Amino acid sequence: MGETDRAARIAADPRFGALLQRRGRFTLALTAVMLAAYFGFILLVAFDKTLLARPIHPGGVTSLGIVLGFSLILLAIALTGIYVYRANRDFDAAVAALVRDHQA
Repeated sequence: MGETDRAARIAADPRFGALLQRRGRFTLALTAVMLAAYFGFILLVAFDKTLLARPIHPGGVTSLGIVLGFSLILLAIALTGIYVYRANRDFDAAVAALVRDHQA
């Protein structure tokens, strides 16, 4: 019963609500970046195949589509790293402070 009470006190704390809002805005921004890049790539595949089929340099065999597809994968990894860095630096510290302040 003590853990339930502590969780309720933490949930009622205005700092917890502010933390949820900050985290939500941040994750929404990262999600929007990923979705824009992904759907942009898909739209290129659908409507401009000739652009994606162009080699990245004259006489080369690697096309722009391969480079953009690989870049999309790297973007996803980078956005994940950015989220983890921010979560470890800011969000986890804020949660730890809330838990510490609401010790039973």
